[in-house]
Amino acid sequence: MKHLSYLNKYLWKYRGRLFLGFIFILAGNLFNVLAPAVASDGIDFLIGALEQKGTMSLPGVPSSITWLAEAFQWSSAPSDAEQWTQRVIGIGIAVAAMYLLLYLIKGVFLFYQRQTLIVMSRYIEFDLKNEIYSKYQELDMAFYKANRTGDLMNRISEDVNRVRMYLGPAIMYTINLVVLLVLCVWMMWSTDAELTMYTLIPMPFMMLLIYLVSSRINKQTEKVQRQQSVLSTIVQENISGIRVLKAFGIEKNVSDFFTENSNAYRNKQLKLVKVDALFMPVIWLLVGLSTIMAVYMGSLKVLSHEVTIGTIFQFVLYVNLLTWPFASVGWVTSLVQKAEASQGRINEFLGAKPGIANPTNEKLEIRGELVFDHVSLTYPGTGNTVLNDISFRASAGESIGITGRTGSGKSSVANLIMRMYDPTSGEIRVDGKDLRKVNLYELRSQIGYVPQEVFLFSDTIENNIAFGLKEDNPQRIRDVARAADIHETIEGFPQGYDTILGERGINLSGGQKQRVAIARALARKPAILLFDDCLSAVDTETEERILQSLRRESAGVTSFIISHRISSLKHCNSILFMQNGRIAEQGTHEELLRAGGLYARMYEQQMREKIA
Repeated sequence: MKHLSYLNKYLWKYRGRLFLGFIFILAGNLFNVLAPAVASDGIDFLIGALEQKGTMSLPGVPSSITWLAEAFQWSSAPSDAEQWTQRVIGIGIAVAAMYLLLYLIKGVFLFYQRQTLIVMSRYIEFDLKNEIYSKYQELDMAFYKANRTGDLMNRISEDVNRVRMYLGPAIMYTINLVVLLVLCVWMMWSTDAELTMYTLIPMPFMMLLIYLVSSRINKQTEKVQRQQSVLSTIVQENISGIRVLKAFGIEKNVSDFFTENSNAYRNKQLKLVKVDALFMPVIWLLVGLSTIMAVYMGSLKVLSHEVTIGTIFQFVLYVNLLTWPFASVGWVTSLVQKAEASQGRINEFLGAKPGIANPTNEKLEIRGELVFDHVSLTYPGTGNTVLNDISFRASAGESIGITGRTGSGKSSVANLIMRMYDPTSGEIRVDGKDLRKVNLYELRSQIGYVPQEVFLFSDTIENNIAFGLKEDNPQRIRDVARAADIHETIEGFPQGYDTILGERGINLSGGQKQRVAIARALARKPAILLFDDCLSAVDTETEERILQSLRRESAGVTSFIISHRISSLKHCNSILFMQNGRIAEQGTHEELLRAGGLYARMYEQQMREKIA
């Protein structure tokens, strides 16, 4: 239960509902255990009445309906056979009505116990999902590189659902079992202690069985849940990459791979079912043995006039009352074991510490000056050094171009500016302040970023562009759409800006998605703009129009343009040519061409390709 102890804070939060649920369970079971005693009195009365029929006398009226007997004067001797019969029938009906009334009251309390405990579990489920989701927002990029999306989704859905089953049904049935067991044993013991001991002999064996099997359930459940995470990941990745799958024509290979993992999940689930299946037959067998003990030993006591037949019937009813609670022990144990395994998986993430944390809540107003001072970066967990001792300065309002061969470290510069990672060594300063000491959320809220791989939400185009805006501003959305050269394209759609995009913007071309992302970055009027190869999917004519608009929109804004195309960088105030994680060359477009180095050779090569 060590992992489930994490949930104690929620149980304390909803302690009022938990306490009320306990009260309702206690009250319901009080009426529950009174019913067999009423039935026992009724049976003894009827048996006694039949034995005394010849004398036209009646045994004492059952104590449960004494008040009713006084009202109808049933205690007086009957005058004739007809009155005797009517009185016996009346008392029998009254006992049956009292029996039904007790169960009716018990049903009312059962309704309220579910309304408190099961609803409590739903509230905790809601809170736990919110906590996990908030934690997901806090964790850094290294965490998301190490964990798959399918596994993340499985923990916030399937695992939380299993935990809810522990918080609701498992707790409710456990409390119900303990309360009912105590009340039943108390009622049985007060009636006949020796018969109670014989009746309860099989119960310790049942507990031993549960103890032995529960550990196997826990281990098998963990295997099932991990395999389910694998399945979720496969489905999520295959749906997201459906274009690639179809383009390569490997649907059958992917289907076979899914079937293989699905079969593995089925086999693990069947092993778990086999373990679960041991519980019910054995529990019912042990409950049956308790019934046999109650009837056999009770019969001996009836013969020796120690107890009545009604007492045997009462004990059988009590055993049957305990049948479902004890039969549910296996199911509840399984729920607890599954919840323990699930909460353990959830705790792995809830206990994770973000490598990038917000150091302060102070307000931050960025002017735009950025300084890289002997910065190196090695990605955590990989040992791959992508930046090595780079230094440069970007004054407020300047545009910096960054180019170089694939894998030279260009995008890593953008990741460091947004503080997605911290440098392994060196220091990055924004307006003279160490980037690691400023308000992280304020920093990112003042950066406009267009990544290499554009992500658009399954929402309207207008909402995608307005994603970073704090207020409703339709005119601003249209202005930045014009600057990104996408306004006319959007207006050409039947629903215009209200067009709903498919998952990841699948109903737009690559160039259209890039331009919507550019508009989204511009909409918030950021102090720093980062364009990471965001014009690779547009033609050169469209690129030139967008760049002209960007120069107007980003006037006075510090901008970083990362691109393989030198045509995108030639108007920048300064250009960095990256090679093997270092700045190989630095200067303006004209200075780098005159130098005749790596930048000049790349430019000449691109010019030849353009002419060809």
